[in-house]
Amino acid sequence: MKKLILIVTLSFITSISFAQGPEITSWLLNTNGALGRHYVNGNSTPIQDADSVNIKTVLYSTNWVYVRANGVPSYITGPFLDGNPSITTNQNAIFKISRNPIQNTGTPTATNGNNIGIFVNGVALFDYRDGVAWNATSNSLCGGPGNPPCPGGPGASMDWNRDAIRAERAGFDCAKGHPAMGNYHHHQNPSAFNLDLNVISTICNLYAADGLYLIDSTTHSPLIGYAYDGFPIYGAYGYQNTNGTGGIVRMKSGYHLRNITTRTTSPTGATVTAGPAVSTTYPLGYFREDYEYIAAPGQQDVLDVHNGRFCVTPEYPNGIYCYFATVDSVWNSAYPYVVGPTFYGTKTALKVTSITEPVTVYTPSTSGINEVNNNLYFNAFPNPSSEFIAVQFSGLLKDDITVSLYDLNGRLLQTQTVIAGSTIGYFDVRTLYVGEYILKCANDEFTSQKRISIIR
Repeated sequence: MKKLILIVTLSFITSISFAQGPEITSWLLNTNGALGRHYVNGNSTPIQDADSVNIKTVLYSTNWVYVRANGVPSYITGPFLDGNPSITTNQNAIFKISRNPIQNTGTPTATNGNNIGIFVNGVALFDYRDGVAWNATSNSLCGGPGNPPCPGGPGASMDWNRDAIRAERAGFDCAKGHPAMGNYHHHQNPSAFNLDLNVISTICNLYAADGLYLIDSTTHSPLIGYAYDGFPIYGAYGYQNTNGTGGIVRMKSGYHLRNITTRTTSPTGATVTAGPAVSTTYPLGYFREDYEYIAAPGQQDVLDVHNGRFCVTPEYPNGIYCYFATVDSVWNSAYPYVVGPTFYGTKTALKVTSITEPVTVYTPSTSGINEVNNNLYFNAFPNPSSEFIAVQFSGLLKDDITVSLYDLNGRLLQTQTVIAGSTIGYFDVRTLYVGEYILKCANDEFTSQKRISIIR
């Protein structure tokens, strides 16, 4: 009887048809069974995990899209060098996201310390905070691992809330993520530390990895996720003007560090319980309340108080409200990082345990993949090399790419696959003779090649 019910249910699900939009077609589906990998401290060889990466299934109705994911990215996670005992684990989640997001015209909803969005690879987005705050009564930090509970318990309103990006940097992996009880997530732009123009973490030197996408200042950043109000999230660059004109520029946060030496007032100027004075231990930026929003009338590339704007994008030619993963001029993450500290729209998304309405299973066509891959390019470095060559793709890789190494006679020497949702692959060239070689990247619709040199 159970088997019969399952067959009927699946038939019912796939028999319904609804129009498809970017909120359905932009997810990175796992089509080849690729599994996650992680590093442990002291071992630069990744360990194979048992859980599949990226998105398992996308289903949709007229009003909702359901995304089934384990929360495991295709790029290697870990290690987490701040003593975090957990590793990335299967979240077995179904995210229910609105296909018809609307502006919240009432009091904005504040973001919270857990999932506030989902990236296109199924990894969770958290906001700026790490659950640690300042207890003015004890004049010490509270909440989070290693600290006493805050008055009122987890989630209680506090006047000075610690910024995770500043305080937890030592615990982020190369892709700028870490797990909370196994729930791997990003608080910030998910592009690897070693790809920033100013490298502020050396974790990538020890444990080679990458990230969801590669920042490219010459083209509109890819759509990298959706917030819990249903509005899309883009990378760091976009069109200068909201109507899609004016060239490509970096999207700038409207938040700036306040000019304070003591912490006795909120960003609005209201008197609050005192936090620690600004010092080398608690520098400006250590707490979220160290920032204030300054409007920039006429500057369309400066984002609003939610870290977004209404604008035209490649996926939304008629315009939509969009969040951006903000970075500064040297590509270091810039507060409020992605979404926040409040949502622009009405927050409706949530994790569900089942789907209770008729839905269609999304099956991607090759046309969308071909369009993305035709815009790809790759870099090979170091070139020349004596030991290893890295092949790194620009933008967001939405389809697996085969990378092959040939000698000048056309003989195939090595092959690697760069998995969708990652950016980099490696070749060991220590056994090759000195000379010239060809790297060729290809799938059914995309081919590109570069000449490399091996030296000793």
